[in-house]
Amino acid sequence: MPTILERLKTLAAIDAISGQEAPLVAFLRDALTPLCDEVAVDAVGNLYAIRRGAADGPTVMVAAHTDEIGMVVKSVDERGFIRFEKVGGVIDGTLAARLVRVAGHLGVIGMKAGHYQSVDERARVLPHTRMYIDIGADSAERVADLGIEIGDPITFVSDVVEFGHGAPLVAGKAIDDRLGCAVLWSVLEAGPPPAGTFLAAFTSQEEVGLKGAGVAGTRIAPQLALALDTMPSGDTPDMDAGTDLNVSIGSGPALQVLAGAGGKGFLVNQSVKRYLQSTAARAGVPLQLTAFTGGNNDAATIAWSGLGVPAASICLPRRYSHSPTEVADLRDADAAFRLLRAVVDDMDALPTFSFLDEGATR
Repeated sequence: MPTILERLKTLAAIDAISGQEAPLVAFLRDALTPLCDEVAVDAVGNLYAIRRGAADGPTVMVAAHTDEIGMVVKSVDERGFIRFEKVGGVIDGTLAARLVRVAGHLGVIGMKAGHYQSVDERARVLPHTRMYIDIGADSAERVADLGIEIGDPITFVSDVVEFGHGAPLVAGKAIDDRLGCAVLWSVLEAGPPPAGTFLAAFTSQEEVGLKGAGVAGTRIAPQLALALDTMPSGDTPDMDAGTDLNVSIGSGPALQVLAGAGGKGFLVNQSVKRYLQSTAARAGVPLQLTAFTGGNNDAATIAWSGLGVPAASICLPRRYSHSPTEVADLRDADAAFRLLRAVVDDMDALPTFSFLDEGATR
């Protein structure tokens, strides 16, 4: 069985920005079909991979999103330079002089020559609306001849590499959330549940509003849903564990008790929280608890889909979020795999997760 690292490298190398996930979804469909009882793709690009147990039982859904942040072509000038618009939470300060792919063609995000930048220009971040991409074409006609048109995807060129001195770290583009996808793929391959239905939902358009997950939650209506995603870490010199974020890479996956600014996003189902804590303890998996105000993930929309779904998010910490080179620790991915396998292997004794239930631990 391929390792999580090998799967991460394979998945991250496939460009798939929000709304244009088809290349990655097609790859996963072909890879997962031999492993699963059923694989299907819905109208919005969610992929469902199902493994059924030998007996009847509950349905557990784990979601990992396929889309990555990026850009799209906005216009092309007469000299062949391409203007672009951002898709998802791309940070302007990470863009200048970056190598990118424009519909498969290499290019560079241009910048004014450093020798001619004023002191003020060097000190400020250029907004993306004033940037452009140079693909080496000398006219708009040449760009059109290459098949590039408005709306085509633009992605970072940043292959996943291993590094670290004593820690198994990885760096590259689309760690968010190809690492989650790689873990979920491995969970599927490790075997079916003893009872019930385990469903992996590879969801679309998470980076632009958690869109695919709501469709998935309504369609499946599981008894338990977990969002397997990445999240920022607070263990760098520019972050404070007390006032910013108490999550570190290498310390295990994080269970978000709160997500979204001002507590207006997702609040974890308390019976699911207790169940995951007890399951992690039995599996020997370190689990970080965190109140995260920097964003949301698929759990937020799945929880409120249909008639409501007991839900939580299991997050893999990463440094340098939403940049061309994110960093994660493979030990966290392995821990998430072990936690999710414990959930799957325990599906013949899954709690009910009723709102007033005080006994979601065993």
